Amino acid sequence: MLRSFLHSAVLVLMMVSGMPALAQVASDTLTQPADTTSAVSKATKVLDPPSITEIISIGKIFWSIIFLAAGYFIIRFIGSILSALAERSAHYRITIKGLIPVFNILAWIFVLFVIIAGIFQPPIQTVVAVTASVGIAIGFAAQDVLKNIFGGVMILFDRPFKVGDKIEIGKYYGEVVEIGLRSTRVVTPDDSLVSVPNSEIMNSSVSNSNSGEANCQVVAEIFLPIHVDTEQVRQIATEAAQVSRFVYLNKPIVVLFFNEVKDRKAYLKMRLKAYVSDIRNEFAFKSDMTEIVMRELLQARVIKEEDFG
Repeated sequence: MLRSFLHSAVLVLMMVSGMPALAQVASDTLTQPADTTSAVSKATKVLDPPSITEIISIGKIFWSIIFLAAGYFIIRFIGSILSALAERSAHYRITIKGLIPVFNILAWIFVLFVIIAGIFQPPIQTVVAVTASVGIAIGFAAQDVLKNIFGGVMILFDRPFKVGDKIEIGKYYGEVVEIGLRSTRVVTPDDSLVSVPNSEIMNSSVSNSNSGEANCQVVAEIFLPIHVDTEQVRQIATEAAQVSRFVYLNKPIVVLFFNEVKDRKAYLKMRLKAYVSDIRNEFAFKSDMTEIVMRELLQARVIKEEDFG
């Protein structure tokens, strides 16, 4: 009875500790005590890990490099095709470009899985040990890099913005052209490419102008004399926005007036709010509305040049 109890205890402990192979060996040893030599050899084989030359060889390294190079070029090629397709349509541009970062991450995960599981084929014990060691080393040596990678993954899943959106992060405003694991790249109105670390984005407020749509609101501000007829100005400003070739008419046009003091003189600040059909024409639309409104106000003699002297 005591022997049976010890047998059961050993088996339970080994199964709980994650060593089913050793549990089987122990079971064979306890049930067949005469064949202890065979049981010991089995246990030694289970505990003895494969040599490094069995896991890593010149041939495996060569094929790993081949797969990495092939994966890199294939991913870049498919990404360029998706980008080209996105640029052909303003309506689907943001949707298609939003899929590119997700595709890149999934494709690289597949390539690494093929290399590890298909070429090197390391034992699960080795994978766990190496992963734990590398994780601890990277955790101490590259905390900022890990923060950026975690931030990039969270951006892809939380989706506060997508590739093609117009966003404002801190002092930078522009179109998102790439969401990487380390940083997000934004093209500013001055055509400057700004790389913002993802960890900084995660800790900052992000303003999104269009939230995945092709259109966004544009505001043109014009200072007018305090004595102007606001109803006439509102009608002229609304018509000026409606005739612009950049306008998106499915959303409302709003004209607001505010009293402001500038250089010790009172003015009416008019804010003309309208939607542009393509976010890339945002500033062209703003300039177009300003030019048309000023020209029409001068022609209608609602304002005079000396009012701004």
